[in-house]
Amino acid sequence: MLWGATPMSAYLIEKTIRRSLKTTGLCAMAAAFLACASGTAGARETVSFGAGLEPGTIVVRTNQRRLYYVVGDGSAIRYRIAVGKRGKQWFGQAIVDGKHRNPAWAPPQDVKKDNPDLPDIIPGGAPNNPMGVAALTLSGDKYAIHGTNRPESIGTAASYGCIRMLNEDITDLFERAAVGTMVVVER
Repeated sequence: MLWGATPMSAYLIEKTIRRSLKTTGLCAMAAAFLACASGTAGARETVSFGAGLEPGTIVVRTNQRRLYYVVGDGSAIRYRIAVGKRGKQWFGQAIVDGKHRNPAWAPPQDVKKDNPDLPDIIPGGAPNNPMGVAALTLSGDKYAIHGTNRPESIGTAASYGCIRMLNEDITDLFERAAVGTMVVVER
């Protein structure tokens, strides 16, 4: 819901915005704005989480398209994510082995094979850099938990195995997680 709005006033605001933007051909942009403004984008939240894991553990539930950062006391911070495409997903355990702000990106071989026109390196902060504002690299040197320049992909199976988060969510997780954090990826 729009901050400070009652349910009825939020409905009227949304209806007015949709009507006015429909005439200008900006419906997709309006829908994205309204999803974020109304809170339906699935912002991070603290939830009950009784998995018996150590505080600081990251749990990725692929089928839910959710990442949980265990804070202890039976709770976790839950984030919406994008996961690997069918055939690109992985499951198991890894360790956060690096933390990087505005990382440059070198497309892995399988990505480059599917997209031969990609440059060999995309600088950090470039609008076409798929890593977003930060990345937590994982042991094994193949995958990361990172931001995205495609927020519309959150909630989908879109990557080559990496875990994508909204830039504001990876920024939050980046501050919480340390090098050495255990990451558990479940179906």
